[in-house]
Amino acid sequence: MRISVTGHMNITAATEPLVRDALSSLLADVPDLVGISCLARGADTVFAEAVLNLGGRLEVVLPSRNYRAAQVKPADLPRFDELLAQAHTVRVMDFDDAGRVAYEAANHVLLDHCDRLIAVWDGDHGARGGTGTVVALARTLDIPVDIIWPPGAARQ
Repeated sequence: MRISVTGHMNITAATEPLVRDALSSLLADVPDLVGISCLARGADTVFAEAVLNLGGRLEVVLPSRNYRAAQVKPADLPRFDELLAQAHTVRVMDFDDAGRVAYEAANHVLLDHCDRLIAVWDGDHGARGGTGTVVALARTLDIPVDIIWPPGAARQ
């Protein structure tokens, strides 16, 4: 089963293990698990780690050619690079620069290639193009959506 992720980038450090446990429980019995992620910090990264820890296959969609240089903070580079190296496939979108258009295109790829979407989401619809937008689009496309926001979870 192919499962994509969307979610908040700004989850707190204390929230990461809560989300990891919830994801691991949800994904534990998924046959032939393929996780699809953009590897953004926060939810995407925790999801990718959970997929790999469960023996699943990781597919990465990078929104632009400069995504790593432009968007990955120096402190997050080792984790990002390790996950990228473990990916079964990496698709780099045809955009030179990271930005709203590239992210929206990447979100469409996530939805076009999954059987199910997991959203690490507190329910706040926030800005256009954020997690709430991806969840709404998935629902209009009749893609099943699982929302994860464990008790005690918080954003920075």
